[in-house]
Amino acid sequence: MTTALITHPDCLIHINPTGHPESVARVERVNEALSNPDLLRVEAPLGRDSHILRVHPAAYLERIRSAPVGPLDADTHMSEGSLRAAYRGVGAVVTAVDMVLEGAADNAFCAIRPPGHHAERETPMGFCLFGNVAIAAKHALEAHGLSRVAIVDFDVHHGNGTQDLLWSEERVLFASTHQMPLYPGTGAAHERGAFDNVLNVPLAPNTGGAEMRAAMEGRVLPAIEAFAPELILVSAGFDAHRADPLANLNWVEADFAWITAQLCDLADKHCGGRLVSVLEGGYDLDALAASAKAHVKVLMERKNE
Repeated sequence: MTTALITHPDCLIHINPTGHPESVARVERVNEALSNPDLLRVEAPLGRDSHILRVHPAAYLERIRSAPVGPLDADTHMSEGSLRAAYRGVGAVVTAVDMVLEGAADNAFCAIRPPGHHAERETPMGFCLFGNVAIAAKHALEAHGLSRVAIVDFDVHHGNGTQDLLWSEERVLFASTHQMPLYPGTGAAHERGAFDNVLNVPLAPNTGGAEMRAAMEGRVLPAIEAFAPELILVSAGFDAHRADPLANLNWVEADFAWITAQLCDLADKHCGGRLVSVLEGGYDLDALAASAKAHVKVLMERKNE
């Protein structure tokens, strides 16, 4: 067994306007960085409507399916290939969950776009169309019969969509570190979910790796430990890197590697090592590629331990 890298060329046919930070080059650079021949490379199938309908209502899905080319809001755009790319993203996360839970891979990383953690129940936003990680969690619960799934989101922006989609899902613990104040303006510590199943840990601008590690060790990791999940999902946004143009945290590659190792430790203890990571943000191409490489390197080192 090994670490699965799940992606598809269709992730490159979602085209944002010229100058948009969420570009085709993001996944191109990530895939270049992840050239290790020991990775198990898997082409994502198209996701199914039934996967999406676990978290989004039918009217919303139809709205996205029928949306013309152009802006959905100031940040989120549809091109001719966007819908197909988004369905590949859904297919990637569902396949990753299946592979890890069925023992075909130790863990998995989904190199996909558009990202997903800002897509709310009935609102596309923040470059996102479908709530990929929330869909993955629901698939693990409904198709595989799990009873506890933890999601850790270390993207610099709060995963408002994941929080919205899983607010009333007591079988999921959603834990997020993120810069505040910053887009989208959600993620205050008092936002706790319908069943105390949401943990938000806002970080001040210019927070560095040492402060992040303290926050993780003080709040996020103990919460996961207490929850004892059967699967850990990761919204892996690399825009907390000090080089990223869209935010003001000061993390470096070693910080992302440290987070990954901590989550792998918890997965080893509670989940038989089962962990699925999904690409979210990261908009400086060099920093994104280097951080994703550091993240996946840790995943690969943990296999079969």
